[in-house]
Amino acid sequence: MSETNFIPLTTYREYPEGEMKERARSFYEEVKRRRTIREFSDRPVPREVIEHALLAAGTAPNGANIQPWHFVVVSDAGIKKQIREAAEKEEHEFYTRRATPEWLEDLSILGTDERKPFLETAPYLIAIFEQSYRVMADGSQRKNYYVVESTGIATGILITALHHAGLATLTHTPSPMGFLNDILKRPKNEKPFLLLVVGYPAEDASVPNISKKGLGEIATFL
Repeated sequence: MSETNFIPLTTYREYPEGEMKERARSFYEEVKRRRTIREFSDRPVPREVIEHALLAAGTAPNGANIQPWHFVVVSDAGIKKQIREAAEKEEHEFYTRRATPEWLEDLSILGTDERKPFLETAPYLIAIFEQSYRVMADGSQRKNYYVVESTGIATGILITALHHAGLATLTHTPSPMGFLNDILKRPKNEKPFLLLVVGYPAEDASVPNISKKGLGEIATFL
């Protein structure tokens, strides 16, 4: 068993109560502006913005600090085309055979269908993979912990970081997503978690007229 090594906590910063309340309020106002979009511009995005957002995602809490995730950033037009073709094939199956009538009814307010042009239009696709185990130096395998939870938290931070930087995103989850392993040449210990579409909104982008649940509907204080 490896020896425990602790260092003093020097990064925590406390704020006066009034400032704390204002920071919480202003952060809510900031993230409340975030909207999922499906109409992207092809305007280039500085790679440095993507890099820092990924570094922010990498700070996420995770099981045993194993950090069981990997992000594949795709900007190559040919690879994006392959991903779109494979995703639309799975989406066709979903909309015509797999989805229940209730599911399709719930999706109807969003106006979605099997066509996914944004997978080619947006400047970046970020394929997020969860790693179920590690391959050690001697070739043995060691299990990772809380993989889905950890990857989900990291993905949430990534989406928020990109929004904070001034970009828009779309979480895309065609099912199954095994084609991402094949196209992106990822190893067997990685499973696609989510495909994140990243870029600027198109000038004529529109979003569904929907709202989020209020505090009383999502939280209970005891």
